[in-house]
Amino acid sequence: MAQLLNVYTISAFLSLGVALIGFDISSVSGVLGTHQYKEFYGNPQGALQGVITGAMAAGSFVSALFAGILGDRFSRKLTIHAGLVLWCIGSVVQSTSTGVGMLIAGRVVSGLCIGLTASLIPTYQAEIAPHKIRGRIVSFQSLAGAMGIMVQYFIQYGCSFIDSEAAFRVPWAVQSVPAVILLIGLFWFPRSPRWLASKGRWDEVLNVLARLRTANNDINDPFVLAEYKEIEDRVRLDELEEQSKSIFDLLSPKVRKRVFLGMAIQIWSQLTGINIMMYYVVYILEAAGVSNVLLKASFQYIINVVMTIPAILWVDKWGRRPCLLLGALAMACCLFVIGGLLRGYGQPNPVPLQPTDRVVMGHPAVSRTILAASCIAVGSFAISWGPISWIYQAEVVPLRVRARSVAISTSSNWAFNFALAVAVPVLLRSIGWAMFFLFALFDIVAFIHVLFAAPETKQRTLEEMDEIFEHGPPLYRSFAASRATNKLDRLARDIELGILIIHRPSLENSQRLS
Repeated sequence: MAQLLNVYTISAFLSLGVALIGFDISSVSGVLGTHQYKEFYGNPQGALQGVITGAMAAGSFVSALFAGILGDRFSRKLTIHAGLVLWCIGSVVQSTSTGVGMLIAGRVVSGLCIGLTASLIPTYQAEIAPHKIRGRIVSFQSLAGAMGIMVQYFIQYGCSFIDSEAAFRVPWAVQSVPAVILLIGLFWFPRSPRWLASKGRWDEVLNVLARLRTANNDINDPFVLAEYKEIEDRVRLDELEEQSKSIFDLLSPKVRKRVFLGMAIQIWSQLTGINIMMYYVVYILEAAGVSNVLLKASFQYIINVVMTIPAILWVDKWGRRPCLLLGALAMACCLFVIGGLLRGYGQPNPVPLQPTDRVVMGHPAVSRTILAASCIAVGSFAISWGPISWIYQAEVVPLRVRARSVAISTSSNWAFNFALAVAVPVLLRSIGWAMFFLFALFDIVAFIHVLFAAPETKQRTLEEMDEIFEHGPPLYRSFAASRATNKLDRLARDIELGILIIHRPSLENSQRLS
């Protein structure tokens, strides 16, 4: 267990960088219902509130475009370091903002961090994880994000009772704490063995693999040498097939299908409707006629954390496809329920200039049903699209384009995140209940796309993805439990028996190649 604990510990700690997304989400949703925020910033609504909310996603989109280039050039680890510094700067600007313009600027700077960390943390986690538990390792970030949302929301909720500007300034300043902790801890983390391999630093590759896979850093362990051999073969083959390192590699015939699939999964994760529940749940519950909105909104954040845990434990057993398919259907049903109840029992909002056009009044059972449907939708996302959208994009592409592909997929996520953050407040005031039907239809289309385009990847090594996408079984057979690959086992046995000899590079050669 010692070697697994090493990987688990590194990945869990690294997930603090993704918890920052959760902190940001709650830092917005938690203040929407407070009079302190409304009074200080002039009660922003509609498109203006959408721009405030989406400013973080705008910054994330920009930095995500460069995350792959920076991650390939300077390493995943160093680029994440730079992102954390930007987060701390953004937190300071937000917590000291004197108006809407400064608040938006601070959120854009914080978004620059998220674009880098959200792109490279799942890449790093996928590259250090053993193939049999890769889904579990990458899922840590989904749990961290859910916990970040919950923790920050309760901090925000507690501060809402402070009758001063501290009600929103203190929570925004507290956001920097996990970033500082991770910034310090990163100094002790190893670099990704696959990034080291791409730079020809083979001696370091072997040492890092030994550290991650064995309790005593044994570089002669057969399984360590087998994984080293597989990485080496994949890198050598990539070098023969493609010498270029340009962005056009992503459009090569063998890669573009997987790049577009990673982008699509990220885009669908935004179009499931989760942003409505995460950012604007206060507006939904107000429209549903729910009392004590700020407290009731916390229910779904708790459910978000609880339902992410089964995904971490069993995603490598369940598989990616079943989770995505069932999650899309569950969310579609919940959104149809919410939209239908608002249409059937909602009345025109008697108070002018409110976030929603219709409200439910005098129907407590309907209000409770909308609250329950909202919580079930969040739970369905947490156990399916939440973790798997980040796992899938990082594991389906070859090493030579992985960081750049994940960066583009993540930038697609943030582009739609920004668009929805701006559009949802406007849609709530214009088409109201019909908006939920629209996102339910998106879920159905996402179900169809995954059914016909996304193969199962569980328990296969990153180096085996070419075989899955080029020679894998028909997609309709992907529901069958796939067997864990035995290629590494065969290599390890051949090494142990002396049939296969691995020539380890000397430190002198490694330094020359680097």
